[in-house]
Amino acid sequence: MTDPGTVFSVSGAVSPTDLAVDQAHSARMYDCLLGGKDNFPADREAVEAAVAAFPHLPSAARQNRSFLHRAARLVAEFGVRQFLDVGTGIPTSPNLHEVVQAAAPESRVVYVDNDPIVLVHARALLTGSPQGRIAYLDADLRDVDRILTAPELIDTLDLTQPVALSLIAILHFVGDDDDPYGIVRRLVERLPSGSHLTISHVASDLNPDVERAAEVYRQRGVDIHARSHADIKRFFDGLELVGPGLVPVQRWLPDDPGFAAVPDAQVGTYGAVAVKP
Repeated sequence: MTDPGTVFSVSGAVSPTDLAVDQAHSARMYDCLLGGKDNFPADREAVEAAVAAFPHLPSAARQNRSFLHRAARLVAEFGVRQFLDVGTGIPTSPNLHEVVQAAAPESRVVYVDNDPIVLVHARALLTGSPQGRIAYLDADLRDVDRILTAPELIDTLDLTQPVALSLIAILHFVGDDDDPYGIVRRLVERLPSGSHLTISHVASDLNPDVERAAEVYRQRGVDIHARSHADIKRFFDGLELVGPGLVPVQRWLPDDPGFAAVPDAQVGTYGAVAVKP
């Protein structure tokens, strides 16, 4: 086990060709929606087209980010001190580790992503409290064994103790042919009782404009699949939903009274937290 406070390095150079800056990229598009600066003209053009199809998309992205923060704080309040965030995306402060280490400085976080742009920013992401630990793992969500057996994870998390698994706005990028339900099931099976699963997912049944925006993504090579409430709830089979259950993200234990007043059709994303019995 590594000494507390260790920051894991990320090896390997990333060239402009790897970044494919002439093509829209889901992580950079999300960064653009959140008002970030780590995006390129192709990403901004794609966002403009997607917003034309679904004008509330920037607000929906911010509501999704706020849901992540609220869910992480709740899980930390439940006493969980280990976090596995798959599909990290470009760092946008406050990051998950900033939220949970503010509540419990000894918290440990492993970030997982396989996008080159995220790799570029990993060193900026890997800073936290001296008492805690943070690691970054370059891996694909579909490669469950790679994630759960990687030295970066083994050196940081104790899989005999509860872990909070976050899959925020990532599963809608996994098509049915890749068995997203099986991916989630295999991840959760390897975690002990008392672990938590947090998911947010683009909805197909809250606003038809969401599907029009999804088509903009697909036309630019970003595969995305909106799903219904019933289909998203299947990801939590065998788990116990906490709080209000699976609801539009702005309605999940809002800490701002204005959030709950935002119409569901303007957010178009479901979210929930569940605990493994």
